[in-house]
Amino acid sequence: MTLRLAHISDVHFGGENAAAVDAAGAWIAEHQPGLTLITGDVTREGARPEFEAARQWINGLACETLVVPGNHDTPYFNLAKRLFAPWRRYERYFGDLPRGAFERPGLAVASVNTARGVQVRLNWSKGAISAGQASAAAQTLAGAAPGALRIVACHHPLIEMIGAPMSGRVRGGRAAAETFARAKVDLVLTGHVHAPFALPYPGGDGRTWAIGASTLSIRERGAPIGFNSLEVESDTVRVTALAWTGSHFEAWRTWSMDRRPRAG
Repeated sequence: MTLRLAHISDVHFGGENAAAVDAAGAWIAEHQPGLTLITGDVTREGARPEFEAARQWINGLACETLVVPGNHDTPYFNLAKRLFAPWRRYERYFGDLPRGAFERPGLAVASVNTARGVQVRLNWSKGAISAGQASAAAQTLAGAAPGALRIVACHHPLIEMIGAPMSGRVRGGRAAAETFARAKVDLVLTGHVHAPFALPYPGGDGRTWAIGASTLSIRERGAPIGFNSLEVESDTVRVTALAWTGSHFEAWRTWSMDRRPRAG
């Protein structure tokens, strides 16, 4: 039995491509994924009207959703709020990050917040993940049911996409990627760079894959506006990057990856 997932990122409400956003909702209604994962930057500047628009759209999707924050989901122009209460507004609309695994038949997801309100470096929008965050996510997924697809969802790519239009420069990213590879996580879903990609993590058995989604905003960076469709079988995962043509979504690039055998 095929498990279908949708992976959306960087909608940037306040700067969204309205036609593509509406069409993505229609695609979800037609294809009925078991879950839509939204990996951050749901808003452009972390403003209340943007969060309200995002919440309304997500509430209207015809499937269950899981949302993690991105660097744009803090009050973008308010340094004091970014310093002292960076996630208060996000949590008001989307609640706390899930604690423990988000589990459904054949699936377990651990959410990690790689965004920071401020950092001691010039570009605070870049990512960070602590050893504790990585270890907690790995331990959460270690308790998943045998045969379940194990996913980590976060905003920033932990390792750099080859030829990416921008960098995540995630502090602790390489170490976290190695932790997830050793823990035999299947997929790490991210956004941020506004370009779809799939590549295996170094180390481990080579079957932990980084999957990036494009954007549904007007902020294109050399790749088509779009999102990912994932089709999960017992032995394979097929990831299709769907591209917005101006009237509909069509397959732009597809990756197929073998799943590691699991006992039970």
